[in-house]
Amino acid sequence: MDDPSHLLQAANDFAHYPGMQNDDSARDFLNRFPLPLIINALQTQFDVPGLENTLVACLERLFKTKFGASLIPQYMLFVQVGLQADSQAVRSLACKTVISLLENLHNDGKVAARLITDFNIYPLLLDCLIKGNEEVAAVAMDAIKKLASFPEGMEIIFPSGKGGGDTDLGAIASRCSSLGQVRVMALVVKLFSASRSAASTIHRLDLLKLLEAEIRNSNDTLVTLSVLELLYELAEVEHGTEFLSTSSLLQLLSSMISNNSVESILRSRAMMISGRLLSKEIIYSFIDEPCVKTVIMSIDGRLQSLETSDRDECETAIEALGHIGSCIQGATLLLSGSSPAARHVIDAAFDRQGPQGHGRQLAALHGLANISGETRSENNIILTAEAEENLRRLIYEAASRSTKLTPSGLFLSVLQQDSEIRLAAYRTISGLVTRPWCLMEICSKQDIINIVADPSTETTKIGMEARYNCCKAIHKSLTLSSRVSTDPAFAGITAKLQEALGKGPYLIRKHVEAQPIVMTAERF
Repeated sequence: MDDPSHLLQAANDFAHYPGMQNDDSARDFLNRFPLPLIINALQTQFDVPGLENTLVACLERLFKTKFGASLIPQYMLFVQVGLQADSQAVRSLACKTVISLLENLHNDGKVAARLITDFNIYPLLLDCLIKGNEEVAAVAMDAIKKLASFPEGMEIIFPSGKGGGDTDLGAIASRCSSLGQVRVMALVVKLFSASRSAASTIHRLDLLKLLEAEIRNSNDTLVTLSVLELLYELAEVEHGTEFLSTSSLLQLLSSMISNNSVESILRSRAMMISGRLLSKEIIYSFIDEPCVKTVIMSIDGRLQSLETSDRDECETAIEALGHIGSCIQGATLLLSGSSPAARHVIDAAFDRQGPQGHGRQLAALHGLANISGETRSENNIILTAEAEENLRRLIYEAASRSTKLTPSGLFLSVLQQDSEIRLAAYRTISGLVTRPWCLMEICSKQDIINIVADPSTETTKIGMEARYNCCKAIHKSLTLSSRVSTDPAFAGITAKLQEALGKGPYLIRKHVEAQPIVMTAERF
């Protein structure tokens, strides 16, 4: 092409057209500039300023149309060459072109798999993942995840469900740089989250041991932190709990939490991941109680040894205990024994230490709300007799050590603080008030009822809803209590709460009629 200026202008217009490009516009463009011409210009016109970036953007948008995507199978050689190009922009385009191909052939997995196999695309995607820049690696990972979305693609990634060969992820991770290892592990996590069958294959091939090995080898803090972030992502996968529970990850996390020589940020992430994992009811079907107790004891030990200067780690530890307490088995274990781990949460919830302790108190109040059952169903709120007695005892002991002397004084104190603390306090009271002793404490303070029943207390939507839910929880406990229902002293409280519930959660300002203002005439 002697003069690429016309192509450059047309490609720029097509790439930056403000509206959607459809099949008709793609066909019109290719009638003027056939695809072989564009590809040839991209491969040969290196000296034309801005041509590569413009053509890359143009082709990317072209292949996103259905007509453009239908042409990709005819130009797989271009995709193959593009995945090996020196230009990172061209590599990124090639990876995105693979995604467009797979999306266009999503109903014909056999054809897509044959094209990927015939042109050796998957190994080249892996090479882009490991050696490409950040953008190329991310797009290559998306392309591989898209390939894993149909059975024929999974067969390419894991031939016959077995490892080995040039594309064995474990072998690749063992011989590449630390950055490449992290990227391979990130791919494992992405594939694990794609489907239950993919997670089962990864578990069977022991690929999760890549993450375990990196946690054991904590020489590089940044790499270990990256792996912990991947574990945090794994903990959120719905179908992953069963497979994670059978690995040694929880034991490794527990050891990291207990290790004083490990950096604080790594211990904090290990605590959060443990809390996320143990907040799921299903995990207790696959792991034994001693394993959970070990994790709880390691967090408990850190809280006992932490100094006041370690505020962030302390806050994280309390938040992790709160997550564990959100399910009934976790809450029971937190409140078991002569010195329950939940004591840290309860003490911090009512320990006002000014601005420096605000985050810690906030985390503790939300954690206590979880432990008391605010997030659980009605049938799973009340715990075992031992756990319930320890819960009551710890709150009364916290009150006796404070200037408030009673739990009702503690509850009123947190309700009189800022909006964030009040929101957490509403949740805490909503969970605790199902216990008769707490109901009596709440009803003994008229100021608590006044705050909870007043729709003008909160000004934000989330605050109004939390206050309303708290009001509803107290009213429900009152109506279900046989002691209260026969006591006329509580009739006024019940009526006040009933009236507040009738108004709904949101403040409705009364309509104020315009009033004439009578003023003395101004004299000049």
